[in-house]
Amino acid sequence: MKLTAKQRQFADEYIKSGNATQSYIKAGYKVKSEKVAGVNSTRMLGNARVKAYIDAKMAEIESHKIADAREAMQAITSIARGETTETQAQLNPLTGKWEKIEVPADLKTRLTAWREILKRYPLADALTKAQLRKANADARVAEARAKALEDNGQDVATALDEIMDKLVRESDKESDSKA
Repeated sequence: MKLTAKQRQFADEYIKSGNATQSYIKAGYKVKSEKVAGVNSTRMLGNARVKAYIDAKMAEIESHKIADAREAMQAITSIARGETTETQAQLNPLTGKWEKIEVPADLKTRLTAWREILKRYPLADALTKAQLRKANADARVAEARAKALEDNGQDVATALDEIMDKLVRESDKESDSKA
């Protein structure tokens, strides 16, 4: 694919802009008019070597858009380690307006990322399995705490109401039995 410097410049400009006429002019070809540049640029696009160069460059550009296995593992690892953040909307209690905040991935998402990593590396030793069980248990405890905070202690209040009702019933039974 041996191209002259001007042909390569034309092809690179064409890849950037998609405008053959302007690419022909920017490549430094001398033209009398834009019409002549249009005709010559069409001929240039018909040149087998120029076309092959453009096709090869376009394929290279497209291949960079697709993540490979290494990049995927790096992204999953970043999530698992809590290095990746996500945007969430939160109501500001002072202003009453919604604000966007960046927060690290929650424990459930991080554990899922760790599982994805571990699928690729078999668990051979008991220590690793125990550490994974501990991480799962910690995640369940953290989720239970978060749920309790979300409920604002509602389950505690409900439990206390049930206990008080039971005490009142028992007290009423004792009062009825003494009377």
